[in-house]
Amino acid sequence: MSPTETPKWVRKLKVKRPEFVRQESWKYIRLKPNWRKPRGKDSKMRLQIKGWPPLVKIGYRTPRKYRGLHPSGYEEVLIYKPEDLQTLDPSIHAVRIAGSVGMRKRAMIVEEAKKLGLKVLNPPMTLEKAREEVEVVEPELEGAAEESREVEGGGGADGS
Repeated sequence: MSPTETPKWVRKLKVKRPEFVRQESWKYIRLKPNWRKPRGKDSKMRLQIKGWPPLVKIGYRTPRKYRGLHPSGYEEVLIYKPEDLQTLDPSIHAVRIAGSVGMRKRAMIVEEAKKLGLKVLNPPMTLEKAREEVEVVEPELEGAAEESREVEGGGGADGS
């Protein structure tokens, strides 16, 4: 069984969906754009007058079957410890390791996920990859030391 593939029409709905903003949040710095329902008696937004941002409505909602899916089609599950993986189905679920989990436990979770055939959405960067990326250039000490001696001795020791 493969992950649920989101149809094109659902993806188009998501793209078309407007960004819902709080009334007048674009005017005042003190108002965050987080959605709040407009409640004023003469509110142009509440009255849905042309030219004002749209209100949140049920018609914009994604169908239940496709709601909350990762773009890969898997259902995302947040994991804190390796034991949490035992109840998951590899054909439906994908694993996201919590940010508060340390490197040692992260490695254990990835190992366990490989055994169970689960997809890890945020695998840790291994030390081997990090070592390959960093290129260390060591300076030539012998040539640099000789040059510094020549500069120091070039003025003459007798003071002339």
